Amino acid sequence: MSRTRTERLVNLVICLLSTRRFLTAAQIAATVPGYEHDPSDARDHEAFQRKFERDKAELRELGVPLETGTASVFDTEPGYRIAHREYALPDIPLEPDEAAAVGIAARLWRHAGLATAASSGLAKLRAAGIDVDPQATLGVEPMVTVDPAFAPLTAAARDRRTVHFDYRTPDGDTPTGRRLQPWGVVCWKGRWYVVGHDLDRGATRCFRLSRVVGAVRPVGQPGAYTPPADVDLISHVARWSGPVERSGRATVLVASGRAAGLRRWAQEVHTGADGDRLVLPYADVETLAGRLVGYGPDVRVVDPPEVREAVIQRLKEIVARHEELSTPGGQA
Repeated sequence: MSRTRTERLVNLVICLLSTRRFLTAAQIAATVPGYEHDPSDARDHEAFQRKFERDKAELRELGVPLETGTASVFDTEPGYRIAHREYALPDIPLEPDEAAAVGIAARLWRHAGLATAASSGLAKLRAAGIDVDPQATLGVEPMVTVDPAFAPLTAAARDRRTVHFDYRTPDGDTPTGRRLQPWGVVCWKGRWYVVGHDLDRGATRCFRLSRVVGAVRPVGQPGAYTPPADVDLISHVARWSGPVERSGRATVLVASGRAAGLRRWAQEVHTGADGDRLVLPYADVETLAGRLVGYGPDVRVVDPPEVREAVIQRLKEIVARHEELSTPGGQA
């Protein structure tokens, strides 16, 4: 999902949570950033309706309790709102340190870029004479995306239980099995890592969760080991991730005479009938993908698969962004 659409959906949720009445599509279009259009222009209005229908379907798929109805029997056009009781979470008791962490997150949310657009939308609602509940959106917060291995690895670290998983290194396509006694899972520079004792190698190791292939399988009974006392997982990842992250090698096919910047960076260049194959060192998949995308059709990733997939995802996001901007009423 593009950033523009994500922001529009969040603003739509904030708008529908903040009102105590059903809002018509026209009122939503005049209030929520991202729906601006000219209602008198048939094509522009049709584009808005398609966008709004897609967004409603997306919210319902995400589990947002979107209601349809009218404020009174005299209304001829249906409106929309979010059912507060079905959307809200129950009271959650927090320890002092947990409450402090939530407070920091809340301050970050209030200062996020979405806050300005959302506040503007609520101001428009008030200006239109619509009753707004300022407390209704307190539960709207960003979500952290984690890798599929996150939950089983954190559970294993909590239960002190050995796990087995397949792991793919940056310089190899074939995963290898690992047996690990996990001590904990931490985030370092936007990536999630598990740190623990590698039983097969008899040493401490850290693994990036995005490189875990398939399921994480628990082995043996809980409480099978005791992690070192006062171990600093972040320091360990920072110390060990450097050389591991820089060991990546990517092979790309480059059109003849093109991509001079990549050629200067390449460790190896092999000339062929279909173009030149360059071997590029890299430290981070996403950073490399962002650089390769800039060369357009002149560069094609041969391997490893994780780089190729990252480039494809970047291209999909560019296409989605282009479609958003080319749709009448779209915004930058």
